[in-house]
Parts: sequence; C-alpha cells; structure tokens
Amino acid sequence: MSSKDHVRLSKFLSLVLRHDPNSIGIVLDPNGWTSVDALIERASAHGHPFGRETLAAIVRESDKQRFALSEDGSMIRANQGHSVQVDLGYEAAEPPLGLFHGTAARNTASILAQGLIKGARHHVHLSSDLQTAHKVGQRRGPPVVFRVNSGSMYADGLTFFRSANGVWLTDHVPPIYLERLL
Repeated sequence: MSSKDHVRLSKFLSLVLRHDPNSIGIVLDPNGWTSVDALIERASAHGHPFGRETLAAIVRESDKQRFALSEDGSMIRANQGHSVQVDLGYEAAEPPLGLFHGTAARNTASILAQGLIKGARHHVHLSSDLQTAHKVGQRRGPPVVFRVNSGSMYADGLTFFRSANGVWLTDHVPPIYLERLL
C-alpha cells in the first residue's frame, strides 16, 4: 500500500472512529473502542479494504498517533477528536506554562472574540510546540497560531487533560489567555 493510500485510509479511519461509526455500521463502546475484525469487515464492505497488517502499520506510523490498539490487538479507537459521545478516561493534568493552537486565518476574528471553543468536539486541542500548531493551522488555508497561557488558565482553575498521543485538551480557552503569534 502506498503512502498516499495510507493517508487516505487514515482519514477514513478518523471519520469512522471519531465522527461517524454508523456510516459503515460499526459501534463504539462507551470508551470509544470497536472490534478490529468488525472494522475491517465493515470497511471492506463499504469500499475500503485493508487487513490487520495495514491497520497496525497506520497505527504505528501515524505522525500524530491518532489511533490506539488494545494490548491484545483486538480493539481500536481514536485517541482524541471525537464528535460522538465517548469517555476516553483522561485524568486531569497540569499543563506546561504555554501551549499553542493552530487554525486557519479565517477563524481569527471569531477566536479573538469568543476564545477557542470546542464546537462539535469534546475538547479544544492544543499543541506543546509551535511547529505542530503551525502544521495543523495550515491544513485549511493560511495559518494563524495562538499561544495559550495555559499556566494562568490552570492557576485560575481551568482543567486540562493530555491524550495518549500528547495532545493537550481543555473545554474552552477564553480570549484573555490568548496571544496571536503568526
């Protein structure tokens, strides 16, 4: 399978494991897990054939570590970014003093007015480094990167979580904690 095919399959997996499992007829358990066998069977029936080895390679080689396999390899889930209701079991954690959020430039006015909002997702996603935020921001046009004063947010009682793949999560970032960098 080519790298282009891996990217296409990763995007498909993101869709079904984070947003629309019903589109291929799989069910996520309360913690976001689904059977690897069911996923492979239902994906194939919907025009996306792949096997266990390809799936394991995508999980292992994903630059953002979007997915996790259970220890025995029988179950899979997305690490974060769900718009469907799941409980990923995150525990609150103290964030670094500063985090970053990258977005498309067209969102700047809204963010400066409302802050970072989670929208249909469970949390706002934040990066611990500027480069990752910039890369995320440029996915849908010219990027803008905000520095989040997460240390002050935490000191003010706002809660943070860290996903299995290192993404920092919070419910909302009010505008007073934001500084536009790019």
